[in-house]
Amino acid sequence: MSEPGDTPDAGIQGARPGGASGSPRYAVLVVDDEEGILESLQFTLQDDYRVFTASTGARGLEILEREDVALIIADQVMPVMTGVEFLEQAIERNPQAIRMMLTGYADIGSLVRAINTGRIYRYITKPWEPEELRLNVKRALEAYELTHENTELAAALSEANERLRRENLYLRREVERRYSFDQLLGESAAMQRVFEVMEKVAQTDATVLLTGETGTGKDLVARAIHYAGARARNRFLAQNCGALPETLLESELFGHTRGAFTGAYADKKGLFEICDRGTIFLDEVGEMTPGMQVRLLRVLQDSEIRPLGSAETRKVDVRIIAATNRDPRKEVREGRFREDLFYRLRVVEIALPPLRERPEDVPLLAQHFLEVANARMGREIKGFTQAAMERLMAHPWAGNVRELENEIERAVALAGDRDTLSVDMFSEQLRGSAPAPGAAAPAPASSDWNLNRSVDALKRHMIREALRETGSKSQAALRLGIPRQSLQKMMKRLGLSEGS
Repeated sequence: MSEPGDTPDAGIQGARPGGASGSPRYAVLVVDDEEGILESLQFTLQDDYRVFTASTGARGLEILEREDVALIIADQVMPVMTGVEFLEQAIERNPQAIRMMLTGYADIGSLVRAINTGRIYRYITKPWEPEELRLNVKRALEAYELTHENTELAAALSEANERLRRENLYLRREVERRYSFDQLLGESAAMQRVFEVMEKVAQTDATVLLTGETGTGKDLVARAIHYAGARARNRFLAQNCGALPETLLESELFGHTRGAFTGAYADKKGLFEICDRGTIFLDEVGEMTPGMQVRLLRVLQDSEIRPLGSAETRKVDVRIIAATNRDPRKEVREGRFREDLFYRLRVVEIALPPLRERPEDVPLLAQHFLEVANARMGREIKGFTQAAMERLMAHPWAGNVRELENEIERAVALAGDRDTLSVDMFSEQLRGSAPAPGAAAPAPASSDWNLNRSVDALKRHMIREALRETGSKSQAALRLGIPRQSLQKMMKRLGLSEGS
């Protein structure tokens, strides 16, 4: 036998318990002041493990300093340093190692101390059966392997969580940057007034009503207000109120209990509860049914919701930003929208001007959308010809900023290897939105020096031509650059019918 503390077969690669030959073996440290015990344990375990032996606790601690030991077997009673004292110090050097204790008699005090401070996995009584010892050691090392794997998994999970936290922080900053005020473009006086109101209202929790035609950017304005305010670290959730029937919209906003309606198999939280301390953007709020308007009014008045099918109310702290492309005052006058809800929603009203009323913003927006499309499609288109920009500024843009963005993206997609966008790359609708160069304005059928009658005659002529060329009021209104409702009123005043 080798001297105590030597490592028989050190450096020889054996097998893990139950593993294939050639894989590294676990190391076992045996500490006992009796030479015969050391020899016996080494003989029993050396075929399956690398066995280190030490006749004193001090020698055992030296081995722990330099070797990666998976299992420690220590005698309970040893001179100078007892087994319990040795195991207490062993924990400091190798807290992951499994600890077992040899004992020849039951000393209750020592057993209790060993369990509490030495954290003993198992006792081995003297004398022992070799097969039973091997089985106990095998199970102890299986526990060690499981603990080791769990530690690695916990470290990997912690690393993944930290990576996810960094990614979430990056994404949050990207979202905040994307929806910051400097991403909203407009140099016109109308948009500068909008920005001024936005900056002021963002610092408050006031309910905001955004009005304006479809495509004017109400969603972007709502997000910018949220991310510039005190609720920016909490959720921003949007719901189109015209996209769902009443029952489903109520469930989506306020939640429901199990069995509240067919298909409600479990309780569900609504957006108001999920978005507590955040902001909810209610788009197309003018599409709400009268019943939903009453429920929303209750939330605004009491800051309480009641899930569908429940008799209990729940307090919520949510900022509401609402939007509509309808004329809310007209809706109130005609009885389609509750007056009390209208005034609750329009604590601050921001009216977004249509793009045709701020043509000076078209070049800035067009260049921005060009850069975005270039980046998305890998193009390097530098800009627009003068004629193309003039055509963009002359177009009525019934779809507003959204229509402009789509037009630029389409032109970039079809530009091929051209480095400048020209009129011929635009859609047919846009190419036909301006009169041909040098074309004279149509004149009334007869000379009439009365200005009002002449203007009316010109309007009749242009409306008839627009209706003839397009075949519908909607398209005629687009051609003329006015809203469809304005065209209808004008036709009625001028005594025109669709067949005129």
